[in-house]
Amino acid sequence: MHSIEPFYNWLDVYVSEEDERSPFFGAEHSEFEYTNTIYNYYVHPQWDQFGSPTLYMKVLYADYEKHFVVMEFLGEWNDAITNDIMYLKRDIADAFMAKGIYKFVLLGENVLNFHFSDDCYYEEWYEDVNEHGGWIAGINFREHVMKEIKKAGIPNFVLFTHPDEEIEWRKQKPFTFHKLIEEHLMPNLLH
Repeated sequence: MHSIEPFYNWLDVYVSEEDERSPFFGAEHSEFEYTNTIYNYYVHPQWDQFGSPTLYMKVLYADYEKHFVVMEFLGEWNDAITNDIMYLKRDIADAFMAKGIYKFVLLGENVLNFHFSDDCYYEEWYEDVNEHGGWIAGINFREHVMKEIKKAGIPNFVLFTHPDEEIEWRKQKPFTFHKLIEEHLMPNLLH
C-alpha cells in the first residue's frame, strides 16, 4: 500500500494544499517519512487524513466556477465502525459546499472494502447538492465494493459507473474530465 500514490499529473493546474478554499489548505506532507497506516500497512505520505483510520483521500482538483471537485480515495470505506461518510460529509463535502461546490466526483478504484451502516449521510449530501443542481458520482469502484454499496442502497443518492466499464480518467485533464462526466457519463451512470 505504501507505493500507491495519489494521482499527481494534475498538480500543474491544482494543488489542494495551496487552495485557500480547500479543507486541506496548508497541509504538509513528507516525501520520505511514512507515518500513516491502514491497519498494519503504511500508506504513501501524500494521502490526506480526514478522520477515518482506514480511509484516506486526496482532492485532485476543484473548480469553483464550474462547482466541481474530484476526490481520490484509498483504503477501507467503513461506515459501520468508523462512520467514514460522516467525516467525509461534515468535514470535506460541507466545507466545499460552503465555497460553492455542488458536483462531486469520488474516484474509488483504490477503495478495497466497503462496510455500510445506513444511508442517512448519503441522503443528506444528495439533498444538499440536488437543491443546487449538483450531483455525486462514484467512478471506477471495484465490483465487490459495488455489491456492498448496492446492498446499502447508496445508488439512490450517488450515481456510479458500472464496474465493468472502467473510465480512463487519468488520460484526461480535469476540465475535459468534467466535460466527459457532464455530457457523456451522467445520463448513463447507475442509480
